[in-house]
Amino acid sequence: MSNDKTLSWSYCEDFVPEGEVLETARQHARDLAVSAISPGVGATLRMLVASCGAKAVAEIGTGTGVSGLWLLSGMSADAVLTTIDKDIENHRIAKTAFAAAGMRPPRTRIITSLALDVLPRMATRAYDLVFIDADVAYYQAYVKEATRMLRRGGILAIAHALWNDTVADPARRETETVLMRQLGKELAESDSFMTSILPVGDGLLVAVRR
Repeated sequence: MSNDKTLSWSYCEDFVPEGEVLETARQHARDLAVSAISPGVGATLRMLVASCGAKAVAEIGTGTGVSGLWLLSGMSADAVLTTIDKDIENHRIAKTAFAAAGMRPPRTRIITSLALDVLPRMATRAYDLVFIDADVAYYQAYVKEATRMLRRGGILAIAHALWNDTVADPARRETETVLMRQLGKELAESDSFMTSILPVGDGLLVAVRR
């Protein structure tokens, strides 16, 4: 058996195709130099929300709506996505993308603000899934709030868990790398979560609230 998994990983990333609305949102992300999750991460998020029957989902870091579109595509018609981003232009583009996909309020609740100003006011044990894809410097604070927000059995999903393929190399000591490595270690050792890292995109950490 070949040890070179590059072709297989590429195949898996593109296994679920993206439609026109998602492709447009992704192009906007490229134009604005906004990081967007890969199709493989998106398909995984869609599967996660569908598998847990998520009715209330919170997203920290809207971007241009790529991840939101994937999440919404796996949620039922009566489920609500609350997505938070500080950038007004990101939200303008994301709103257009959601509308183009037929995802209008009350299915989407878009909050333009700093996440740490909003999260403490969000309900406790009321969310089925929380997805984090924002400034890595605040990931630990986001996780603290997400832990409070998630119901028992709820899912925490964190983007960039492998941080440009540097987390697995103990010799790499860049600030973001160390933060992601430490966060993964803390969640893996936490009594509050059952945790795994999936090798899709830039790594997706998935943890189930105990």
